[in-house]
Amino acid sequence: MGETPSFKVSILASGSTGNSLYIETDKKKLLVDAGLSGKKVTNLLQQIGHSPEELDGILVTHEHRDHIHGVGVLARKYHLDVFANEKTWQAMAPLIGEVKNEQKHLFEMEAIKTFGDMDIESFGVSHDAAQPQFYRFHRNGKSFVMLTDTGYCSDRVRGIIRNADAYLFESNHDIEMLRMGSYPWSTKQRILGDKGHLSNEDGALVMTDIIGNKTKKIFLGHLSKENNFKELAHMTMENTLMEHGLGVNHDFVVCDTDPELPTELFAI
Repeated sequence: MGETPSFKVSILASGSTGNSLYIETDKKKLLVDAGLSGKKVTNLLQQIGHSPEELDGILVTHEHRDHIHGVGVLARKYHLDVFANEKTWQAMAPLIGEVKNEQKHLFEMEAIKTFGDMDIESFGVSHDAAQPQFYRFHRNGKSFVMLTDTGYCSDRVRGIIRNADAYLFESNHDIEMLRMGSYPWSTKQRILGDKGHLSNEDGALVMTDIIGNKTKKIFLGHLSKENNFKELAHMTMENTLMEHGLGVNHDFVVCDTDPELPTELFAI
């Protein structure tokens, strides 16, 4: 008999066009972000055998459209509680339409909140949003970290996210593809800056520092449609980890995500 998993997770969508993640325990089922239409999120949930009616709430990381597009629609249609910090609520409120006051909840940065049988830890990141934060989920000695929108990863954040059992981690762009690509220079500067996104190379170097003996899965997230592709992000992560003497495909595996298709529901 195998041990009962602490979490089940599916990365419903990850990329520059929309982001959403599903996580469940025995007692709670949550979304983190809903950066696609309500209809699309519903369809993605159905592909992993679930539905919005089952959800207990939505956690929001920040107010950019590719993270909140469907939040208001889903909250209204399915009477879902929505959790975000105060500055994110202020920035997000005009963008998602009316949400009843009793469905609005604060989840402030650098806090730990208990949802049923799991604890969720929030931490601030460096991104060009009002007050962006991501999450580490804890239950029964296991943990899952998601971090997909940050220009750099400070020592403080590295300490918070170190040695998780699984990660959804940013590999947004290949630096040379971005530099040579068609984006305006101002956009390139934003992406490459401290409040932009981690490149394949930078994300891989951070992972060499935070990976631990518990770590079994690393999912690469938020790949740019124009300035990256899966094979390159995957190769960069694996090669960098191997160069640092880490046990790729032995101690852990590197996994891909997709902007259109959910990952299989995996256990932690």
